[in-house]
Amino acid sequence: MSTEEDNYDILLKLVMIGDSGVGKTNILSRYINNEFSLTSKATVGVEFCSTIVKKNGKLIKLQIWDTAGQERYKSITSAYYKGAKGAFVVYDITRAKTFKNIDKWILELKNNGNQDILIVLVGNKLDLEKNREVLVDDVKKKAEELKVAYFETSALDGSNIEHAFDVIVEEMVKKFGDNLINNNVKKDKNSKAINIDIENKNNNKKNLFGCC
Repeated sequence: MSTEEDNYDILLKLVMIGDSGVGKTNILSRYINNEFSLTSKATVGVEFCSTIVKKNGKLIKLQIWDTAGQERYKSITSAYYKGAKGAFVVYDITRAKTFKNIDKWILELKNNGNQDILIVLVGNKLDLEKNREVLVDDVKKKAEELKVAYFETSALDGSNIEHAFDVIVEEMVKKFGDNLINNNVKKDKNSKAINIDIENKNNNKKNLFGCC
């Protein structure tokens, strides 16, 4: 028999995309478990986590899919974009190439997911400000061009991580919530993580948030 806490009202799927090494997995780990690893390996295929958050009196099951950034997994991970209502497009503020590749990732997202998906740009590794290659003015210009919000975060010290998730969840609920309500579905255990090996088949907030 289910208890009240076994139920959730809304199910939301969020994907994290971007080049390999930008810190997607550590952003996820910081948000879900408040952990960071300096020795984390590149994600193989897809890592899936879920957690329950509460917004405006609703229990929301947030599924977060951390897709591998390596080019060789693109054809495999594209299937995981299906049904996503939100996306963090992550780049590394210390590697200009990862920012230049934003358009490529958004195009892939649009080609494989919902056209009305809510997109947020996330510039990670704010703790390495002294090595910055991506100028804030360029990010603002890109965000205005795409008509999306942006954050700069640090998975290392946690800066803006929780805030970024809070904002995108709130915006997803505003945009899609009425169509996703389901009071009869049981939730998974909080912060459950599943690693899928594709090859084997088998809150210190900082004022670095902007919007269009």
